[in-house]
Amino acid sequence: MIAVLDTNVVVAGTLSPFGASFQLLELLPQRRFELLLSVPLMLEYEDVLKRDRIRAQHGLSFQEIEAVLNMIAACGTPQSIFFLWRPQLRDPKDEMVLELAVNGRAETIVTLNDRDFIPQVTAFGIEVMRPGPFLQRLKPS
Repeated sequence: MIAVLDTNVVVAGTLSPFGASFQLLELLPQRRFELLLSVPLMLEYEDVLKRDRIRAQHGLSFQEIEAVLNMIAACGTPQSIFFLWRPQLRDPKDEMVLELAVNGRAETIVTLNDRDFIPQVTAFGIEVMRPGPFLQRLKPS
């Protein structure tokens, strides 16, 4: 399964070791799904994780944040963005997630803000899922 993780999922994964977002980050080294990455999305992951307000919540040092980002980068598949599809979504900040998903032929966008993507994303044949249901889909039957 090919997927894109929205930034809110990565942030949520650093905030609590008990949620589905954290479990998805833990699964990355096992390659249970193919994670698409782009330079703009990795920069957004870094920017948001290093914000003072977010750092106060997750309590990670800059070195620990770098370790998380390095793990994500090592486990993901880099994808160049050749076609921009703007504007499609209500939140302009989510456009790069959609563009990555379309250019990389992702099957799924995993996000905690599914309302920001539905119904526009379905026109591209991409499913939008929250972390919990996506995690359940990855479990062997």
